[in-house]
This record gives sequence, structure tokens and C-alpha cells, in this order.
Amino acid sequence: MKKNISKLFSNLCCSECGADFTEESINVLREEDEFSVLQIVCSKCAKSFGIAFLGESGLAVKGARDSDLAFELQDGPGPVSVDDVIDAHKFIKKLGADWKKHLPKEYRDK
Repeated sequence: MKKNISKLFSNLCCSECGADFTEESINVLREEDEFSVLQIVCSKCAKSFGIAFLGESGLAVKGARDSDLAFELQDGPGPVSVDDVIDAHKFIKKLGADWKKHLPKEYRDK
């Protein structure tokens, strides 16, 4: 599975040092039936790119070329701002003991 995941990152490189992502860049922290939790770390300069939740339903595509599986850079939202972090902190702080109600039903009791 790790080899399939590394194909997804084959078109991307570290924004710090420019090194390509390799299998060693991907740390699988947890595997479930339908998703994996990954940590992406540059194998050259050790910059962490955070944690990703990856649904695996499309990883085993028979007959697909590696280039068909690779992520491509797209324009997206700007970087996370200080205000974004403060807003997220306030939201999480207000969740209280019943925070699991915000999860999809199938993950609440795991």
C-alpha cells in the first residue's frame, strides 16, 4: 500500500528544499478498512507537511498508469493565517465533552 501512496505524491516535491517525495517521506500512522492516516515528511530536510487522512477506495485502480494516480498542484486557498488558527482553537475549545457528535456516525464509537 505504501508504494501506491507514494505514487500519489510522485509529481510533488518539498517546498523547503525541492527534494522529490519518496516512499521514505510517507509514514503510515494508522490503517483502517477505508482510510489511512499519513504523515508526510521530507526525507532530505525533515520538513513536516502534517497529517493527512486518505480514503483508499481509488488506490487500487487496475490498469491505471502511475501518472494517472499522481496528485497535481492546483491553485487553492492561501496559507493558513493566524486568524484561522485562532478561529480553529476557539471552535475546538467550545466542543466540550460531546465532540464526537461532529464525526460521521460510523466513526463515533471507534
